[in-house]
Amino acid sequence: MKHIAKLVLSISIFASCAIPSADALTLEPIPYADFSQWTTRGISESKLIGGKHKTIYEIAPDNHIEGNKPYVNAGGSPWATSNVYAKVSGVVKGSNTVCPASRNGNKCAKMLSKMEEVKVLGIINMDVMVAGSIFLGRVYEPISSTKGPFSKMEMGMPYTKRPKALVYDFQVDMPDTDSRTKSTGFSSKKKLPGRDNAEVYVLLQKRWEDSNGKLYAQRVGTGRERYDKSVPWTSGHELKIHYGDITGQPFYKPWMGLMAGEKAYYAVNSKGKLVPVEEVGWAPADATPTHVLVMASSSCGVPFIGTEGLTLYIDNIAFGF
Repeated sequence: MKHIAKLVLSISIFASCAIPSADALTLEPIPYADFSQWTTRGISESKLIGGKHKTIYEIAPDNHIEGNKPYVNAGGSPWATSNVYAKVSGVVKGSNTVCPASRNGNKCAKMLSKMEEVKVLGIINMDVMVAGSIFLGRVYEPISSTKGPFSKMEMGMPYTKRPKALVYDFQVDMPDTDSRTKSTGFSSKKKLPGRDNAEVYVLLQKRWEDSNGKLYAQRVGTGRERYDKSVPWTSGHELKIHYGDITGQPFYKPWMGLMAGEKAYYAVNSKGKLVPVEEVGWAPADATPTHVLVMASSSCGVPFIGTEGLTLYIDNIAFGF
C-alpha cells in the first residue's frame, strides 16, 4: 500500500480598473479576486480507496468540468489553489481545501486546514494533514509524486508596477488550542506544541534567465503577515509593501527572507521548462519588478503539519497605490 500513501501525500502539498479608496489609496483589483465566480470539477476517485465522487473548486468563470482531467487556468484567471487531482501509480485521488463561502450575501474564498482521510479497501485508514492555499500561478496536474512539491507549481505572474500595499478583506478563525498535528499517512498522528499561523504575502521580483535556462531573481518588494489568533472580519486591510533590503528593519522576521534552495518557487523558462527561481539578493529600493507573487494560506508551516480547523477567509484582493 506504499503507493497509496504516496498518493495521499501528493495531494496535500499543495491577481483593470482603478477605484478610489477611503484612505486615498487607489485600488487595482486582481482579476477574479472578488471570488464571485467558481468552476466546479467532478473527480472520480479510484475504487481501491472507496470510489468517491469528489467536487473540487477553482477560481475561474462559473462552469462545471466533469471527469478526471488536468486543470488549466480558465477564462483568464491568474489564480491556482491547493485543490488538486492526483494520480499516483494509477490510483486517483482528489483533494479540496479551498471553496467559496458566503459573507453578507457575497462570495469569498475559504481556506481550511483539515485531516484528509483515506480508507484503503475499507480496511486501512490513512490520515494526512492538509492546508488550503490560493496563489497567483498554476498547478501542473495530475500530481504524480510527493517529491519536490514546488516543482509542480508555477508561482507568480508578470507585473511591472510598484504598489504601496496589498489590500484585502479577511477573517481568521483560530481553534482554541496551542498544538499542531503532524500526520503524513505513513505513521501515527503526533501532537506538536505551538499553533500554526494563517498567512498572506505579496512578493515583487526582478527575474532574469541565463544561457542555460536557469532563472534568478532579486527581491524588489516584500509584504508578509502571519496571524496566530482569530481576527474578526476586517475590510480594506492594508499589507504594506517594503522595497529594497529589509533585513535591517525592526519589523523584519526570518520568514520574510529570500527564497532559494529548497524554498525556491518555480516558473517556466524560455525553453518551456519548469525550473526554480533562485532569489540571489535584494534589489535596490527604486528597482522595477518583472513579476509578482501573491499567496493566502491557512498554514505557514511545513507540509503535513498544521492546526486542524484553522480557517482563513479572504475577499476583494487588490494592489493599492
